[in-house]
Amino acid sequence: MPPLPDDPSPPSPPSRPWGPWAAIACLVLTLSLVFAWVAGWIGPAGRLTAPRLVDDIENGKPFPGFRRAHSRGVCVAGYFEPSAEAATLSRARVFRQPRTPVQGRLSIGGGDPFGAEAQARVRSLALSLRTDDGQEWRMAMNSFPFFAVATPAGFHAQLLASRPDPATGKPDPAKMAAFLERYPEAARFQAWAKSAPWSSSWANTEYNGVNAFRFIDAQGRSRFVRWSMQPQAAFEPLATTTRQDAEADYLQRELAQRLAQGPLRWDLVVTEAAAGDPVDDPSQPWPASRPTHVAGTLALERSEPQATGACRDVNYDPTVVPDGVALSDDPILAARAAAYSISFNRRERETARGDIARPAPTHGTEATR
Repeated sequence: MPPLPDDPSPPSPPSRPWGPWAAIACLVLTLSLVFAWVAGWIGPAGRLTAPRLVDDIENGKPFPGFRRAHSRGVCVAGYFEPSAEAATLSRARVFRQPRTPVQGRLSIGGGDPFGAEAQARVRSLALSLRTDDGQEWRMAMNSFPFFAVATPAGFHAQLLASRPDPATGKPDPAKMAAFLERYPEAARFQAWAKSAPWSSSWANTEYNGVNAFRFIDAQGRSRFVRWSMQPQAAFEPLATTTRQDAEADYLQRELAQRLAQGPLRWDLVVTEAAAGDPVDDPSQPWPASRPTHVAGTLALERSEPQATGACRDVNYDPTVVPDGVALSDDPILAARAAAYSISFNRRERETARGDIARPAPTHGTEATR
């Protein structure tokens, strides 16, 4: 007999909120796959990963407890003051508050933390600017005006080709020739390395952020830019004899002498790209005719050994940017961030274990992380 109209209907099964759980599971799976891909656990065999890149930088001879590149350096601190024009270029807070504290690191190229500073062809400046609202801007700049190659694969190939031959102590000419044939843009960098004068100090060196970024102003308009820290100290070339005979910590001693007389300053000079300028290739310089703007002044007031200084445990990842600054699609930027992270994690684990490289007695210098 059919149920009467007032009979209660059978209860429906309770609904199960599977949607949110499925979304969370999908997100976790995606993040896991991304992590596994970057780590090299999945994907095509032999592909270039951040761990593999850092392995080849180490070349089987890491210095435990130190950065894998630009290993030797010194901590510095000071402040940044924006120019009146800066706020029209970007809405970044660092361009709007009167002064921003800065801590950073001056270093030399290479992976030897006990190498002779005066003999390093590349010098570097890394900075962390933290504004009063907690935003942070990290920069990693170098003395070369453009990068050697356009892609991470090119950098990896350069790394392998430039390894010294055990028999001669110099790179194999055949390997270098093959590298240049495949990556001809590197010839421009080699010409710079051979012809550009060596500066006599960290203080009178120009440091260039060779990657392109986007500045976003208060109205939401954006422009592609590159920037440089141009020294106010007069350039002085480093004599070849001084470079060859200087003590290992020559640049640190010279820097301390200058700082004892007062702050050292650089102008932050921003260059705007024009339509058609390469913004995803750091090996291609922009024409000198592009508009430039002085966005402020960096002042460094003091230095301290990196073994105990504030810069020791900082990863100067150049992709850490504040509101008002955005990344470009430059693949070298992403590769730098990934490799810096691997290097940072390795040295922090080594430090926690107490596994720290020490200088050979013949150097007579104290280890500085």
